[in-house]
Amino acid sequence: MEHAVANLKKGEGRFFKAGGLWIYDNEIASVMGSFGDGDLVLVRDFDGYYLGQGFINTHSKIRIRMMTRKKDQEIDEAFLRRRLRDAWEYRKRIVDTDSCRLIFGEADFLPGLVVDKFSDVLVVQSLALGIDRMKETLIRLLKEILKEDGIVIRGVYERSDAKEREKEGMERVKGFLGEPFDTQVEIRENGVRYLVNVQEGQKTGFFLDQKYNRLAIQPLCRGGRVLDCFTHTGSFALNAGIAGAREVLGVDASELGVEQARRNAALNGLTDRVQFLCADVFDLLPRLEEQGELFDVVILDPPAFTKSRSSVKNAVKGYREINMRGMKLVRDGGFLATCSCSHFMTYELFTQTLSQAARSVHKRLRQVEYRTQAADHPILWAAEESYYLKFYIFQVCEEK
Repeated sequence: MEHAVANLKKGEGRFFKAGGLWIYDNEIASVMGSFGDGDLVLVRDFDGYYLGQGFINTHSKIRIRMMTRKKDQEIDEAFLRRRLRDAWEYRKRIVDTDSCRLIFGEADFLPGLVVDKFSDVLVVQSLALGIDRMKETLIRLLKEILKEDGIVIRGVYERSDAKEREKEGMERVKGFLGEPFDTQVEIRENGVRYLVNVQEGQKTGFFLDQKYNRLAIQPLCRGGRVLDCFTHTGSFALNAGIAGAREVLGVDASELGVEQARRNAALNGLTDRVQFLCADVFDLLPRLEEQGELFDVVILDPPAFTKSRSSVKNAVKGYREINMRGMKLVRDGGFLATCSCSHFMTYELFTQTLSQAARSVHKRLRQVEYRTQAADHPILWAAEESYYLKFYIFQVCEEK
């Protein structure tokens, strides 16, 4: 079948030529030939030089998501199997694969596809039309590849219920792909056991990207009093508890999250030391400050305050406010772990915001370490959206 050909305007395609995988709607001069949304098209530079092939979607600002830089590459099962196997081999070398992100979209050269493995369950999120059409084939191939290593997947659940789908002109969907199964899955990470609800939890049910950041806070928590804000299902709080914290308070505005966190505490025999509270963090922190509460470690893991460039200004206010409050609750010489999971909140902007927050409350920050997302969420250079998690650990000191 002859593919349609998309021709770029002169001087466009800079993002793609620098190593990214996206061609934007305003970079295309013309498309020759017939095509439907979700079809593969060839991409040519303004001078006729072929740049590769990708999926086109006229509903999306990201008009073409590139699959290969080779003009004659057949995008068939053998090609997809190679991409999936590469992704799996990479994870086997760099992370504990009991639970991990198997496929991280563009960073694994499979644009729009996310697959998380929780023990023997896969959770799939497909955010682009072209890849969505291949979803069942990709899942079948992935199960075959895992089976070669003796891993039998008992169920697959789809969580394509993110807003991004609407930008692609697709409906938001969730449900079983294949036979129904029990969607409460028990996983173990850093020695902590969790029940993950892949059907009702946020995004794919559990945030795997913080795995080694949670481990990094463990030594700081031994014997201390710990406050974990935006605890979700209790992950940082439980890492503090397992590490031997004297007393831990985890806070989240979601009743479902707190309920799950309490179950996870019980699962680990930590109910006596790790407590959870359902509250709005922005309301709670000033109250704790008024009561004169101080903690050895404060952890701030807020949701992305911005999902677009246009709302960055408001997000900066949110991050500054929450960090000022958090710093005031750390005893002199204690520690603050703080992060941002929005790729629009760049490293520079986040760093500057923390610096302003510290100055405002007359605290000195001594950096212990700077970290990003776990390596099963690889950062593909030139694909900016793949670098999103910024994570700092500071010692917080009074001005000397």
